[in-house]
Amino acid sequence: MTTAYITHDHCEKHDLGEEHPEAPQRLGSIQNRLISGQLLDFLRWTDAQQATREQLIATHDEAYVDSIFERAPIQDHVELDPDTFLTPHTLDAALHAAGSVVQAVDMVFNGEVKNAFCAVRPPGHHAEYDRAMGFCVFNNIAVGARHAINEYGLKRIAIVDFDVHHGNGTESIFQRDSRVLYASSYQHPFFPFSDPGESHDNIIHMPLSAGSGSQEFREIIHQQLLPELEKFKPELVMISAGFDAHKEDFMGQIRLKDEDYTWITNELLAIADRHCQGRLVSVLEGGYDLDSLGRSTFCHLKSLMKL
Repeated sequence: MTTAYITHDHCEKHDLGEEHPEAPQRLGSIQNRLISGQLLDFLRWTDAQQATREQLIATHDEAYVDSIFERAPIQDHVELDPDTFLTPHTLDAALHAAGSVVQAVDMVFNGEVKNAFCAVRPPGHHAEYDRAMGFCVFNNIAVGARHAINEYGLKRIAIVDFDVHHGNGTESIFQRDSRVLYASSYQHPFFPFSDPGESHDNIIHMPLSAGSGSQEFREIIHQQLLPELEKFKPELVMISAGFDAHKEDFMGQIRLKDEDYTWITNELLAIADRHCQGRLVSVLEGGYDLDSLGRSTFCHLKSLMKL
């Protein structure tokens, strides 16, 4: 079985303006690197489907979901928070971004593919139950995880988030749900300024100081994450794959290298192979330096494909 690469043209049409880092060129940089590295022909390229209203309100507040539909503009933009806007193409992009993760879960559990990567935007891990923030409208990975629980009866889903920013939205949605183990490595203190002291039994905080690099990242994964994943024995591994902890990315001050993304992907694949027949779904979050984003995603996908 192959790896699914799920994306959609609507996700590239969502444009927040020339100065905004969450730009359409992000997806283009990934695709260009896959083409130049000759990986594209070995992936199962799939158009993302839209999430349904029912799938969204299984994770988000119904009134919040309805407000996004009602406020979606025909022209210009609507501000949801100082960094997050609705443009004429945002709703379509956000629906396809969330729907891609539902689709990936279905493809993995139906045996169509071994694992999947959702190359979509806007990102999702900052979106809370009833609030957009940090470029995120719907929490894509949470929508997919909730679908896996509701549709396939899963009782143990591991979500690992290695974005440079803490995934406050995903944590807030699942912080009292023992069916989901959420683990996040992130720069601290840093946006969204979450308190790593506030924790729950199913939440693993792995804060890193500015300037931390490969050694600190690998140590915290080895010491705090991998033993807990082994004990949890997930039925599905999901990844919030943010590549903005790369040393070349201007959004943070963590100093990861291309090979760190190969390493962490291989570690998580090994967990998936041991406990859930290799079932793994990865979802793009951050990554704003176009060159390092393309290279890091290439490393991530090459590992998912076991090449």
